[in-house]
Amino acid sequence: QVQLVESGGGLVQAGGSLRLSCAAPGRTFSNYPMGWFRQAPGKEREFVAAISGNGGNTYYADSVKGRFTISRDNAKNTVDLQMNGLKPEDTAVYYCAARNTYYSGINVYSRGDQYGYWGQGTQVTVSS
Repeated sequence: QVQLVESGGGLVQAGGSLRLSCAAPGRTFSNYPMGWFRQAPGKEREFVAAISGNGGNTYYADSVKGRFTISRDNAKNTVDLQMNGLKPEDTAVYYCAARNTYYSGINVYSRGDQYGYWGQGTQVTVSS
């Protein structure tokens, strides 16, 4: 069973920063396209950011563009989400996801059904 593990969530005041990290113990996701999604209470899961398998292309939801940065370190088998300028509306459970196919090119994916592996989520709470 493939498992992704998120870390770095917590409580922060509006305007603050958090850095989320996603790891895959025991399995490499190097060159697999990855993404971050979030789900707020009572709302559907939504796309946040994506990064290509080679790390050379990124894509963001309009709501986080300019504030969040997705990055990956294929040598360490991790994908991070740096979140700056946090707002109360960013409060949600954040999920890391990996495509279930290897692709080292520049494609990025923004739909949940395009990913085959998911983490258990990490809570991010932004107070006003």
